[in-house]
Amino acid sequence: MNITLVAVGKVREKYFRDAIAEYQKRLSRYCRFDIVEVADEKTPDGASDAAEDKIKQKEAERILKNIREDAYCIALAIDGKKYDSVGLSKHFDALALSGKSNIALVIGGSLGLHANVLKRADETLSFSDMTFPHQLMRVILLEQIYRCFRISSNEPYHK
Repeated sequence: MNITLVAVGKVREKYFRDAIAEYQKRLSRYCRFDIVEVADEKTPDGASDAAEDKIKQKEAERILKNIREDAYCIALAIDGKKYDSVGLSKHFDALALSGKSNIALVIGGSLGLHANVLKRADETLSFSDMTFPHQLMRVILLEQIYRCFRISSNEPYHK
């Protein structure tokens, strides 16, 4: 399975970069995992709804350029489907069994994802009703993907 994470913005804190690198290393045993970072747009204080939409649209153009045409796209969105870890593992297994070997996961910027990205997505996924910083969300997402593979392989980790 090939998994690509397309994420808006850079990870600035070393401790987040270290955690991401550790999970990338662990994931290399189970899949090909790549991260594509696209530039984020600065959001001025007090930006209007129209200005925020333009910012999300610019970020969306960068995101969409980095999603393969044949990829099954999963966008992280607060109102997406929620799974427990075992359920997410079974979902990834089902995707693989149905021939979806290229998965693109998308994490938006501070304003979220533009409608064009959500339209391209085959599904949306939520980890919580809470909002998380996108840098921390990368770590959480990678840990859960790693957990999925461990569960699928009947390896001890998920208990």
